[in-house]
Amino acid sequence: MGVEKMVCLVSRTGRQFQRYNKGRRQVVGCIPYRFKLSSDGKISDEIEILVISSQKGHAMMFPKGGWELDESVEEAAARESLEEAGVLGNIGHQLGKWDFLSKSRGTYYEGLMFPMLVTEQLELWPEQQARQRIWMNVVDAREACRDWWMKEALDVLVERLSSPVNQPREEKTISISIETMC
Repeated sequence: MGVEKMVCLVSRTGRQFQRYNKGRRQVVGCIPYRFKLSSDGKISDEIEILVISSQKGHAMMFPKGGWELDESVEEAAARESLEEAGVLGNIGHQLGKWDFLSKSRGTYYEGLMFPMLVTEQLELWPEQQARQRIWMNVVDAREACRDWWMKEALDVLVERLSSPVNQPREEKTISISIETMC
């Protein structure tokens, strides 16, 4: 029996190595999505969105967290999706940048969001004991998501995927090594 894939099961913690822009903590996240399979096993045009619970379980959101000094913005987005939602995939072009007020800290943060076309959903991931993950249709995901800026990012993604010019085939693959993730 061989090991096919090994993933670090510990999330990065602490803020001493995170990025700030004009005093605002920079957080990066992904909207994980996939194309729904039809009953005959073919890929449909309908997309499903993966939402996760907050650590305290009171709200639903998309994976996001601090952007570390030793990683690109795309690597940070992929790492947060792995740590919080247990998914790997292809990161697309940035959906936008939002300034938002942190409910828990009372300070403004800068949030950058990316689409992630999910290619793999892991059985084990770092925060599986602290979070739930649920695939939803776009309408339910938008309604379930707590944060206004994440809802706006989802709107941008849906508009982008609806445009025949910007299909997800152009997504780029971000290779993350285990050393980078830990």
